[in-house]
Amino acid sequence: MNDVPAAPFSDRHFAAFLFDMDGTLITSIDSANRAWTSWALMHGFDPAYVLSIMHGVRTVETMRRLGVQDPVAEAAWITSREIEDTEGVESIPGALEFLNSIPAGRWGIVTSASRALAEARLARAGIDIPPVFVTSEDVEQGKPDPACFLLGAERLNAPIAHCLVLEDTVAGLSAADASGATGLAISFTHQHPIGTGHSEIRDYRGFAVASEEAGLTLVAASIDTSDI
Repeated sequence: MNDVPAAPFSDRHFAAFLFDMDGTLITSIDSANRAWTSWALMHGFDPAYVLSIMHGVRTVETMRRLGVQDPVAEAAWITSREIEDTEGVESIPGALEFLNSIPAGRWGIVTSASRALAEARLARAGIDIPPVFVTSEDVEQGKPDPACFLLGAERLNAPIAHCLVLEDTVAGLSAADASGATGLAISFTHQHPIGTGHSEIRDYRGFAVASEEAGLTLVAASIDTSDI
């Protein structure tokens, strides 16, 4: 057993935690890439370009950016394919234990995915849906617009300025900043630093949440390096 470095923001107390889903709590990138690659090839788009712009934002907004004739219909096709194909979707290392360390009612999920897709992926990864669960249908504008995180904080009855947002994309971290929350980057699915300047951890192994009178705080814990 080895000790890990001190947890980021270990001197801060938070009212609540807001988690992105894909790339933050679960690894779904392979499933998403398969669906988007199939769609791109069918419609004459360069798959590499499509994959470079679709992460972290709502599917319909990617379709609008690509200029397709019916963004809503094309987004529905992608979502249907992703719901059917959850192969390889699993929780980020340490995520389940980390979530279990947070008191009930003090965290929520804020995702750019549709509710049906989010439910399918979370079920595959073994993560229970929390009472506060904001999906693409709940807001008119997706990330980097801050509305989703503001809604999540409101549903948790927590001041957004006292919330920690955990995210893995530039769009998501930008939304966190715009909302007034504190952002923490999760880099597990990235080969290189995300590059936004936020504090960053790779995954949740060796971290937990302590509940104190002043609020919730990140703490470091020992980890078994044989699992890394």
